[in-house]
Amino acid sequence: MKPFSRVLTLLAVACLALDALLLLYSGLSLGRPVLIVGGVACGIAAVLVVLGWRRYRRAMAELEQARREMRAEVESIRALLHSRHSSS
Repeated sequence: MKPFSRVLTLLAVACLALDALLLLYSGLSLGRPVLIVGGVACGIAAVLVVLGWRRYRRAMAELEQARREMRAEVESIRALLHSRHSSS
């Protein structure tokens, strides 16, 4: 799952960056400001995709860490209950 999200993100960023570059070039060479605005919008969208992906990865890492801590806590409670049950 991890490599798939990376590939998908890179593909989205590459497409947006290419669109931005082509729109900016077309807008500048043809003198059409609407194309320049579109190019800038695609460039901003590419940056936002990268920032969103990094935030997603950070959130997933935090969830995995919390899951490990919870699992360790459950195991310690089981061990405590097992030791009290076997000593009675």
